Amino acid sequence: MELPGKTVERLSQYRRILYDSIREGKNYIYSHELAKMMNLTSVQVRRDLMLIGYSGSQSKGYVIKDLVALIGKIIDSDQGQHIIIVGMGNLGRAITSYFAGKRDKLVIVAAFDNDLQKTDRIVAGIPCYHINKLREVVEAEKVSIAVLTVAPEATHDVAKKLMEAGVKGILNYTSVPLTVPPDVYLEEYDIVTSLEKLAYLVKS
Repeated sequence: MELPGKTVERLSQYRRILYDSIREGKNYIYSHELAKMMNLTSVQVRRDLMLIGYSGSQSKGYVIKDLVALIGKIIDSDQGQHIIIVGMGNLGRAITSYFAGKRDKLVIVAAFDNDLQKTDRIVAGIPCYHINKLREVVEAEKVSIAVLTVAPEATHDVAKKLMEAGVKGILNYTSVPLTVPPDVYLEEYDIVTSLEKLAYLVKS
């Protein structure tokens, strides 16, 4: 099943909400409840869930555990996927600490840096290697996704190394936009641009 990127984003967000609902002891949830928590319309929620072949009952809504299982089956890999963090400054360590253990099927297996004070040791609970070992570790650990938090001037060089090593997905947290070939998936997040957008929207 090939889903639009925005739909996959919403499914991931639905699942986070559903996990919270399970922890609260809930067994069922209505589309309007999901919609309200995500600032969406009930129509959008129902459309997304119909797209993945799931429908609830009018009297009880959606069975939360069943919906969580179905979303996982669709967006997760059966065998799981390995992730690396490249750049273990403040942002890299924060991302590693936050994400560790959040998803069974997405596991951070290694980190990289060029600072010898950080390499060959455990940083934020993850083994940190020198960037020179990138290809070796990527191939050994069968890494498919990399999170890029390096200095701007190193972005293009490191991204090239990642792609040459066989990484197929890059989440770019640097301020430098990347161009990748069609067989590599790229997500870019620029916090400065996001803040400037908000500043523009609220200035009046």
